[in-house]
Formats: sequence, C-alpha cells, structure tokens
Amino acid sequence: MDNTLRVLKKVFGFSSFRKGQREIIETILSGKDVFAVMPTGGGKSICYQIPAILMGGVTLVISPLISLMKDQVDSIKDVGINAAFINSTIDKNKIIEIIEDSLIGKYKLIYISPERLEMEYFVKLIRSLNISQIAVDEAHCVSQWGHDFRKSYRFILPFVNSLAKRPVITAFTATATEEVRNDSVKLLGLINPYLHISSFNRDNLSINIHKEVDKLEFVKDVIRDREEESGIIYCSRRKDVDGLYSYLKERGYNVAKYHSGLKDEEKEAFQDDFLFDRKEIMIATNAFGMGIDKSNVRYVIHFSLPKNIENYYQEIGRGGRDGEKCDCHLLYSREDIPSMEYMINTSTLLNRREIELRKLQAMVDFCETQNCYRQFILNYFGEGTVKQYCNNCSNCLNSDELRDITVEAQKILSCLYRTKERYGISVIVDILRGFSGPKIIDNKLNELSTYGIMQEYSSKFIKDVIQTLIEEGYVDRKEGTYSMIRLNSKSINILKGKEKVMARLKDSVDDTVLDQELFKKLRILRRDLSQSEKVKPYIIFSDSTLIQIANLRPKSREELMNIRGVGEKKIEKYGDRVLRVVHNHTLIKSKVN
Repeated sequence: MDNTLRVLKKVFGFSSFRKGQREIIETILSGKDVFAVMPTGGGKSICYQIPAILMGGVTLVISPLISLMKDQVDSIKDVGINAAFINSTIDKNKIIEIIEDSLIGKYKLIYISPERLEMEYFVKLIRSLNISQIAVDEAHCVSQWGHDFRKSYRFILPFVNSLAKRPVITAFTATATEEVRNDSVKLLGLINPYLHISSFNRDNLSINIHKEVDKLEFVKDVIRDREEESGIIYCSRRKDVDGLYSYLKERGYNVAKYHSGLKDEEKEAFQDDFLFDRKEIMIATNAFGMGIDKSNVRYVIHFSLPKNIENYYQEIGRGGRDGEKCDCHLLYSREDIPSMEYMINTSTLLNRREIELRKLQAMVDFCETQNCYRQFILNYFGEGTVKQYCNNCSNCLNSDELRDITVEAQKILSCLYRTKERYGISVIVDILRGFSGPKIIDNKLNELSTYGIMQEYSSKFIKDVIQTLIEEGYVDRKEGTYSMIRLNSKSINILKGKEKVMARLKDSVDDTVLDQELFKKLRILRRDLSQSEKVKPYIIFSDSTLIQIANLRPKSREELMNIRGVGEKKIEKYGDRVLRVVHNHTLIKSKVN
C-alpha cells in the first residue's frame, strides 16, 4: 500500500480515493501547482490535507470565512492531525504562540483568512515559517468575472512573491466557468498548473423547479415530510428570512436563521444550533453556508430566485455531502425577477452590473427550460454530455409514464366520506398520514378507520393525488371555499372500483435505512458524543456512515473498520460505544422475535 492510500485509510477511514483525488495529491507531492474544480462535497480538503501530512513544513490554507475555520480545524484534529487557525477572533499574543509552535513542528496546517495578508506585521511573522504548500480555498473569489469577487484575494500573489522559497500553490473551487478558471490561474500566479475539472454532476441531488406555487404551504409540506431531518431554506432578502423564520417558529417548527443583519453572537448561536443538530431547519440568505461541512442536509429549498447559477449550484451542493439523497426545490415565481434586477442595479458596482444581469438571465433561462435541468447546469459549466435525460429532476420525471393511482384515490375518497366532507385538504392529509395535532385529537379524527392508512406516503404526494382528482372532476370544490372538497357521482364509481384513476406522479419514500430504530439510537449516541467532545455531530460520523452501521450491524472492531468513514482514530475513540449500541439493539430484537 502506498503512502497516500495508507494515510487515507489510517487517518480518514476511507479505503479508496474519489475520482481525481489521487492524481491531485500525487501532483502536489511532486512539487507542481494545481488548480482543481471539484463539486461541493467532492472531497477537496483531503486533496491538500494528505500532502500537508506527508510533506515537511507547514501548509497554509487560505479560507474566506472565519465562521468555518474552527469547524475545519476541529474536523482535522478529530482524526489526529494538529492544526490551528488565525483570524480576527485570535489576539496577537496567541498568533505569536501559534507561529512559535509551528516553528518547532507542532502544526501541519494553519488556516488563515485572506484579509490577514493585508497586514504587514502578520506577513512578516508568517514569512518565518517553512511553508511547503499554500492551499487557496474558494479560488474563484480572485476573479472579477466570478460570482463572489473578494478584493483581499488579490494579496495572495504578492505574498507568494515575497517568500524566500516559493511553496507549491494549490487552488480549489466548486464553481468556475472557463473564463473564471483562466483568470484565476493568472491572478494567483500559478506556474504551468495541473488542471483538474471534476464532473459537476451530483447524482444524489434531485433537482426540482416548482412554478408559481403557494410557497408557504410547499415549505410546510416538505418540513412535515422530513421530520427530524436537517434542511436549509434560502431567501434572497433579510426581511424574507425574518418573515419565514417567525412564521414557522410560531407554528412550532424548530428553526434557526442567518443573515448579515444579525449580530455576530446571534449568527454564531444560530449556526451552532443547526450544526449541532439542535435545530433542524436553517433559514438564511446566501451569507450562510460557504464551506459549511454539515454532511446530513437532506433538503435544500430556494424560497426565492437565486441571482445566478453559480450561487444556486453552490447552495444545493450543501445538501447530501455524505453521498445520500438530498431533495433540492426551487420555488420559481416570475414576480421575483424584477426584485432581483433591482437588487443588482442598486447594490452592484457599475462595472459588474452587466455581468450580474447576464448571470441572472441565465438563471431565469434555467428555470424556464423544458429540458433536463441537470443537463442545463452541466452545459453552463462547459460539461456537455450525450445524455439528454437524468431521470432525477422534475422535468425528466414529468416524462414518466402514467401510473395507476386508483387505490390511493380510494383511500382519500373514503377519508372524505368518513369525515362527512367537513375538513379542508390539509386536515385530510394529516388524517391519512396519521398526524396527531390538536384538531385531530379534539375532534377524535384519530379514531377513524382511515387514520394513518397512507402514512408511508409524503404529504406532497397525497396533495398531488387530490389535485389530480379535482382537475379530472372526480371530486368538486365546495362553493365559496378554496381548500374544501366534496364527493360526486364520479367519486362513487372510483370507490366501487368501476373507474380507474391515472396520473403522472412520483412518490418520494426513502427506504435507504433498513433499521430505522437502530439508526435513531446511533444518532442519539452521535449527539451525546458531540456534546462531550464539543464538536459538531457530523465530524464524529456522517449520516451515510451511521446508515451503513445500522444496515450492516458490525460485531467487531475489524468489521467496523470496513465501514466507510471509520478510521483507526475513530475506532479508538468511539468504536466500543458504537459496537455496544449495535449489540444491545440486536440482542433486544432477537428476544422480541
């Protein structure tokens, strides 16, 4: 086993590299510059962390947001590698202490913000180190043609040129068109770099555009279907974040919020609540999320139109970072377009307005296309493919064959009959799914024979069936109401089996976890460990790792070592407790059976 693979397995717990990682790492170790475009969640950090471990000296990581530095350092320390960060939260004495400790080899990685390079005293201090690699994260920020230009990134090249010995320069980004790539390579001063462009395709992200829908109802449906799962809802304006936060909080949902108008301590508190799984739902502007390494986000909703495809792609990329399925929903309303144009014209420098408006138009074209959404994104980033359909976006799925939903329709109509048509669609859905809210209990609706008979279906699916019944005339709306429906003669034919109901619908039942009970116990253990270790839950184990443990039920440390994401350090720290949970659960189940 070569050194790089040995480190990958021993330190990080993975037995094989993702596509492109080995080539990037070997190129860095050979002393050559690298510019890599890899999707969010594609494993960029390992590409510079493994060389940092194997090379002499220190790797300097330039990272744009101080809010994520502690997480990055916590994550690398959790696998047994010493690292530190330097930003505005650290005082001068502590900075000097970190530099002195680095001189004697205590740290392999130091994370800094690009603004540090504007400070002459800091540059003098950092020059004293033996810097073997400078890794630039979010490298597209150096280009004015990119979507997130940062002036401080222009100080990287002068700093590199000021060093007595030039280190290897590596640059990483998730979103860069060919124009931005070429500009970034030039402005960072990369010398004949190895260029790696991963596929922009993320198969586990289901891309869905919903046009002119009731946004509040849609959001509530998704949250109800994803109970206890983490999700992010993006809004374009602060007031939309505040409004949606208040609306959902008043209805009992466990929400956090994040935007630039909050105080630093408020942002940090909300962010930690979300990252530590104390709150499942984060409502935010695009100020939230860059570099946030939360692996178990199961849905991402864009409540309003993103201003460009780069932002949209980055934001949906924060879902499903563990490789598991994530549903991405964009709620598209043409009314959002003028407000986005206004925001660009009033808040963007004159020399960038044309660029931003051009990018907005591409975003609108994306939402309006009748073709595959995934293919549109791939073409935008210059990755054309032969495939015309992905079968994992709402346009492709709309091409599905008609399916017979007669049985589902009969259950809904039966519920209407047993409730004597007294309740609106939302209550009918709650009865069918087996929810137990005050209205259900107070009116004894949980005693009906139809209570919970469609609990395996999503709320959205049931509402889609009801909408189909309305559109096809199988039920009628009650006069003077929007959400109440009544049976008609066609309804009776369906209940008696004399008529079939056909529709283009697709349910979203996720059966990845074979043992939900064990999975929940493992999540509780992970939460307890995260609290005692004072690190984020996903740093200890990702959801995909817990799902594998729940499905495979390892009996020994050797079997646990075969689980993806479990390395020697994690087995040493957490292995016995994980195996105890699995053993006790298996024992209880065997006694019951």
